[in-house]
Amino acid sequence: MNDCFNASALLSVEDAIENILSTIKPIAQHEQISLFNSLDRVLAKELVSNINVPIHDNSAMDGYAICYQSSANSYQLIGTVLAGEYFEQPLRPGECVRIMTGAPIPKGCDAVIMQENATKVGNHVTINQKIKMADNIRRAGEDITKGETVLTIGHKLTPVDLGLLASLGIEQLTVYKKLTVAVFSTGDELTLPGQPLKAGAIYESNRPVLISSLQKLAFDVIDLGIIKDTKTAIKDAFLKADQAADVIISSGGVSVGDADYTKEVLNDIGEIGFWKIAMKPGKPFAFGKLPNSYFFGLPGNPVSAMVTFMQLVCPALNYLSAQPRAEQTNKLTAITTTAIKKRPGRTDFQRAIATIDNEGFYTVSALPYQGSGVLTSMSKANCFIVLPADSANVAEGSRVEIEMCK
Repeated sequence: MNDCFNASALLSVEDAIENILSTIKPIAQHEQISLFNSLDRVLAKELVSNINVPIHDNSAMDGYAICYQSSANSYQLIGTVLAGEYFEQPLRPGECVRIMTGAPIPKGCDAVIMQENATKVGNHVTINQKIKMADNIRRAGEDITKGETVLTIGHKLTPVDLGLLASLGIEQLTVYKKLTVAVFSTGDELTLPGQPLKAGAIYESNRPVLISSLQKLAFDVIDLGIIKDTKTAIKDAFLKADQAADVIISSGGVSVGDADYTKEVLNDIGEIGFWKIAMKPGKPFAFGKLPNSYFFGLPGNPVSAMVTFMQLVCPALNYLSAQPRAEQTNKLTAITTTAIKKRPGRTDFQRAIATIDNEGFYTVSALPYQGSGVLTSMSKANCFIVLPADSANVAEGSRVEIEMCK
């Protein structure tokens, strides 16, 4: 794997993603699970409907199912059909039944008249509107036809999908094995929240962000905590993580000139590239293969760690978990309400707040503090302003690309 850690080599964001995705292989193992345990899982087998949905012609309204007759607007009421019941007797011209929403349409029915448009006196119903044939009848297979492919391989299941599959009577699903991701941070200066700070120490914030983000993406997470800056501790952490996880993510220890043991250990046990990415924030980055897992090394600065995770690691995790490779992003166009300073050379992900104006167009304001250690910029922002590597300063009122991050 190429080591791009030299003074002149800056790898573009696009090339970095392409290098990663061309290296990893999507997971192949799969398992069968219950529908009720399948939220956010990725399908390993396409799902085909064995029934029509609706399964039979049914009423879209509470009202009266009529057998049309052209000579009169009065119909004889011969029964009632509720949802879950079936009216066996075919309707003859001039007859109707009281019918509820979702109830099967009796044979001979030409239309369903809303109850608000009919008047019932005894066993006779007068229709108070012009009758439109097939009105308010939902046909069998109108939504899904028997034999139709409903969801394809690689689809990540949503709550609505689960309801859809339940409507087909599907209870067991074949899904890909869930990814397990091990996370740790390195640095003797790092302190767990709740512990007293020593002189020169800081509270560690990257793991809470990474772990919660991974859990939100429905991956299993192994938290290995904060690893001390000793060769033995770092090597033990990597070996343990490599045996237990599909992916390892660390933060810290990948910057140029770092005097720690991370690079030495990784070169001993795996094939790792230490890269300089043409992005801001987040230039230092590491990626590669250990004996049993893939490794992503993020910068230590909190904003840099978050941005590299979102822009470089998340696409890889999705692809590795057997989801189709994304070809498009969620970029939108907006008008900036602030001037933005930028030097050409790196793709800049400016933290910003986007809103929709009275005419329905996006406007966006860059937050005033953009430092890689300013975590409040990520907390307050709802989007990135994505400025291409070759762009320079941006004037107020210019069109820019934004990428929503919340």
